[in-house]
Amino acid sequence: MQRRQFLQYSLAALAAGAGLIAPVRARGLPGETHATDAATFRAMRRYADLPFGRIAYADRGHGKAALFLHGAPLNSYQWRGAIDRLATHRRCIAPDFMGLGYSDIPAGQSLAAAAQAAMLAALLDKLSIHDVDIVASDSGTAVAQLFLARHPERVRTLLLSNGDVEIDSPPAKVKPAIEMARNGTLADATAKWLTDRALARSTFGAAVFHDPSRFADETIDYYVTPLVSTPLRRKQYHAFHLALEPNPLAGIEATLKRSQVPVRMVWGASDDIFALADAEYLDRTFAQSRGIRRVAEGRLFFQEEYPEIIAEESRQLWGLA
Repeated sequence: MQRRQFLQYSLAALAAGAGLIAPVRARGLPGETHATDAATFRAMRRYADLPFGRIAYADRGHGKAALFLHGAPLNSYQWRGAIDRLATHRRCIAPDFMGLGYSDIPAGQSLAAAAQAAMLAALLDKLSIHDVDIVASDSGTAVAQLFLARHPERVRTLLLSNGDVEIDSPPAKVKPAIEMARNGTLADATAKWLTDRALARSTFGAAVFHDPSRFADETIDYYVTPLVSTPLRRKQYHAFHLALEPNPLAGIEATLKRSQVPVRMVWGASDDIFALADAEYLDRTFAQSRGIRRVAEGRLFFQEEYPEIIAEESRQLWGLA
């Protein structure tokens, strides 16, 4: 019995480090008038042929553009609830990072955070979009900072939630997942989600959601299926995690301190992967910080449980509230 409890605890901790959790269903959340389900989101998916590969993205709404950057091993579906609420205010662009989601990337393409930032610039050029408001989570928070550093003129505002900062990248709880990727076992472990949803809910879900019982089978399928669909995709899934080391944000602090872009942190205060201290570091670093909103019950992927908070904070940062 003790051995079983130890294994369950280890799996939960490992999953938390990897971010390997299928998110909650948006339906029925406070203040929601409708929700985009997996089938609808799949039908919204578009593709852009870039030098980096065939990049999958969602494009919904009108007006000024907002760019939504997801975490790992999720994809743009992470932002469906926020996009439901913000598409009347912004043209919402939500790409799938290379090595995750439904983007089709050739073998040998770098999946490092810097390459992801370069891909985003190329995608915006393809869509004839010059500047954006960025909303980011997890590894997407790292890419957002790199994009700002390289293209400051293309960023109007940043809304950053639990994710990498220079002093904590990669965080300690991600390192077991990196080691699994190095050993070639991470994809196999992730694939088990497709046949054992109870495991996902009782261990992985408990690690990164306040209420892990509320995410759906279709959400698990939408996230996991592309990651393990072919030998190349499995290899790229591992490569994405291996690219998290060495620290992709090393040396970026001085550049961020010079930035005059308004930045707001919205942080899950119950997350034990990216601690509240990381948000406080960003608040001290950015000259135009608009402070921190602490989501008391929020864990790593709280953006799916509480999309109304992301929408509210985005509107305020954009001067629409």
